[in-house]
Amino acid sequence: MKMDVVEIEDLFTRADGSFVFARWGRPICPVVFGVDDATLAVVKAAIDTTCQLAGHDMGEMDAELGSNLMMFFFTDWAELLEVPGMDRLVPDLAPLVGRLQKVGANQYRFFRFDDKGAIKACFVFLCMDKHLSDVPAQTLALSQIVQSILLWSDSAFQDQSPLMVAGEVAVLRPDVAGLIRAAYDPVLPVAARDASHALRLAARIEVTQ
Repeated sequence: MKMDVVEIEDLFTRADGSFVFARWGRPICPVVFGVDDATLAVVKAAIDTTCQLAGHDMGEMDAELGSNLMMFFFTDWAELLEVPGMDRLVPDLAPLVGRLQKVGANQYRFFRFDDKGAIKACFVFLCMDKHLSDVPAQTLALSQIVQSILLWSDSAFQDQSPLMVAGEVAVLRPDVAGLIRAAYDPVLPVAARDASHALRLAARIEVTQ
């Protein structure tokens, strides 16, 4: 099972009609806040598995940022306003928290990019409401990492999860796995803003199968 060009283009076409693709341009160096040791191990395993799929490095320390994939688990959006220095990491933090509270959001991702357009940092915020709390830790972790390994469209995966159930375990859908593997092929650029990039991704899926 693999995606066609139209499906690939849709996954990177934003609500305003613009095509924006980006992948990580440096090793992913994660840190996780608000979980116990058992959950931390599950999250780190999900990151490692996804990096291996992409053929991308996972590191301990980023030379510029220290940790560049920061995941925050909490029970109330207002908690973010109390974290020292968070307003320096995320622009306009207070208005953002207000908007997320108003719409009842339970997750938010914020990316930073380098001068080539590649992802250099990602901040993942998970407000553990009843819905998220009912999701198994492995499923939640894998879902979040998959959605952080590339800059997907703001509407990607709204109608269909990037995961599927195999037996009793959630795993990455084969078509999504193939796309991630192709996206990290060294022959492709780290970022693109022309929809023709979907054609190149489709071609690399054929090569990397």
